[in-house]
Amino acid sequence: MTSRAGHHAVLSSATLAAYAAPAAPISALGLPIAVYLPPFYAAEMGLGLSVVGTIFMLTRFWDVLIDPALGVLSDRFPTRWGRRRQWIVLGSPIVMVCSWMVFMPVPPVSATYLLGWLLVLYVGWTLLTISHMSWGAELTVEYHERSVVQGWREVFLIAGMVTVLALPALIERGGAADAAVQRVTAMGWFVIVLLPFTVLLALWRVPELPAASHPHLGLRRALELAIENRPLRRVLLMDLLSGYGAGIVASLFLFVAVSALDLGKYASLLLLCYFISGCLCIAPMLRLSYRWSKHRTLAVSSLFNGLALPFIFLLPPGNVPVAVAMFVVFGANMGIGPLLFRSIMADVADEDHVRSGVSRTGLFFSLLIMTNKAGHALAIGSVYVLLDWIGFAPGAANDAEAIAGLMNLFVFPTMVASILVTAIMWNFPLGAERQRELRAILEERRARVA
Repeated sequence: MTSRAGHHAVLSSATLAAYAAPAAPISALGLPIAVYLPPFYAAEMGLGLSVVGTIFMLTRFWDVLIDPALGVLSDRFPTRWGRRRQWIVLGSPIVMVCSWMVFMPVPPVSATYLLGWLLVLYVGWTLLTISHMSWGAELTVEYHERSVVQGWREVFLIAGMVTVLALPALIERGGAADAAVQRVTAMGWFVIVLLPFTVLLALWRVPELPAASHPHLGLRRALELAIENRPLRRVLLMDLLSGYGAGIVASLFLFVAVSALDLGKYASLLLLCYFISGCLCIAPMLRLSYRWSKHRTLAVSSLFNGLALPFIFLLPPGNVPVAVAMFVVFGANMGIGPLLFRSIMADVADEDHVRSGVSRTGLFFSLLIMTNKAGHALAIGSVYVLLDWIGFAPGAANDAEAIAGLMNLFVFPTMVASILVTAIMWNFPLGAERQRELRAILEERRARVA
């Protein structure tokens, strides 16, 4: 890295790539949990929609409960390695063992088996995710360079999703009788093999900035400052709504592809097109955020998502070319939203640092992850029960009324959530000028201490 203005460092592409590499197996784990595992356990493992929906909702809420605790842990106990890297090392083997058990179950599988291993998996995954995101937020203090860091991370996230989808897409095209089992197994192996190599690369190539010692905040004062932080409240509400909409789309996608669109053999291909489109559009969308600001770009992106999704009603069943074109359009800005959520949260953490005198980046990113997971949990817990209620049966012939109910659940709640995110973020108070003021205050304090 080279010096900038005597204070900061310009992050090289090699450093950014090494930092972002673990995002590939992290996303390769998250995608199946959201899209493939619920239908797999409901149908192939025979647990049923209501049981699986309840289990995944409960484990998501468990994940939500442990997020802040692990975020505080990441902030409060620095070592000679720093504040983040040791937790990544601790979380990796937990994720690998649990991935083996969850992605490669030996039937018959009980609800207790699924619940227990998911609970442990989320502990390791949360340690890994919070520490990695907080590490990235602390690599730079520059307003737009934070978006660049998150942009690299998002590229590797999408690359992980694209790669983990490639083998299942080939399996589906091959027409294997146990295609559902084979694709889930392939996803599990991808995570288990790739995770240790990418983590070791990041530990070897990426520095962690030394953390200044801070006074301990009492629990009451810490909560007061978080509650009083209006930008934080807006970001968390936005993330909850975004997670709810994304959770609905993820948990219903396979059912829509198979039962409503008659594209079951091409489900993974459609997701590949969706994610590749998102990856290719990250750079132009980032340039747009330099002109419009992060929050305005995020608001427009969310509005586009909400207004584009209803066009799926016009997609002719079984028409692969039109479906591919539509999912390319849907995916055009899928990467920019999560990227800007994290970049904006780094700015919100700066404001809290100024107010509290304590750097709580890990806590703030754990809250961001928590609200997104809560949205996903509410989504899968509600829509799977509603699918049961309207009489939809996975893997069976469904009547027109059940298919219509499935499509309505897929589109309209997500559309409303996206429009609400636009309204929340349009006039967000933290922009480039305010962030520069915050960094000037923090630099002045640091200089006084030095």
